[in-house]
Amino acid sequence: MTLGIFCIVLAAVVVGAVAQRIAGLGFALLIAPFMVIILGPHAGVLLVNMCGVVSSAIIVGRVWRDIDWSMFRWLAIPSLFGSLPGSYLAVIVPSAPLSVTVGGIVLVALTVSLLLQRSDVVVRGNLPKAVAGLTAGVTNSMAGVGGPAVSAYALLSRWPQRSFAATLQPFFVLIGSVTLVTKLLLDPSQAPALDTWMWVAIGLAIVAGIAVGEKLARFVRDEHARVFVVVIAFIGAGLAVVKGVIDLTA
Repeated sequence: MTLGIFCIVLAAVVVGAVAQRIAGLGFALLIAPFMVIILGPHAGVLLVNMCGVVSSAIIVGRVWRDIDWSMFRWLAIPSLFGSLPGSYLAVIVPSAPLSVTVGGIVLVALTVSLLLQRSDVVVRGNLPKAVAGLTAGVTNSMAGVGGPAVSAYALLSRWPQRSFAATLQPFFVLIGSVTLVTKLLLDPSQAPALDTWMWVAIGLAIVAGIAVGEKLARFVRDEHARVFVVVIAFIGAGLAVVKGVIDLTA
């Protein structure tokens, strides 16, 4: 990886960490499509999982009082049943189809979430929670994005933003960790080939992004932050799909 490309990776990580701190999600949505383009679908998604675990783990301490642990359990347990098969598929599927899959999952999930924002439907009960958790586990392991599934549930259940954003952080730590361990056990060669100083720089970029997000969160309204995340994610997902299609037809 050239220094110029790595600088782009760092910039994406910083922006993703800012979004994660402000909106409670958005890290993976923002950087997954770009990491797939830069590093390829296997190493790219794995790096997204790693960064997502670190960023959410840091944020947990800042939002601990607002976490709904009952909701966390209902999302977390089903997500494990989705993460394991999803990780296996992510390892065996060729890179070009996986690139299209990554972008396609994000595009569909974002579109559905936007449509649901206009819906008057309200869901209740534990089954929708379990379905959201299961779906998040699958999409996170395959595409590095678990947020859209639980976002859709949050919109339909009218889950308050503060509790939603806080509860997602330990949830992302769990499903990201399970995905990482499973993928590395199945195929250790998927780990991104980065120098030690690059890993350190990525860690510092995450901390810097969260610190900036902490400051900006006082001034940015939740709906504005989510609009920003959605726009960037649509662009990145579209680019990932295009790259995958080009590779398939080449």
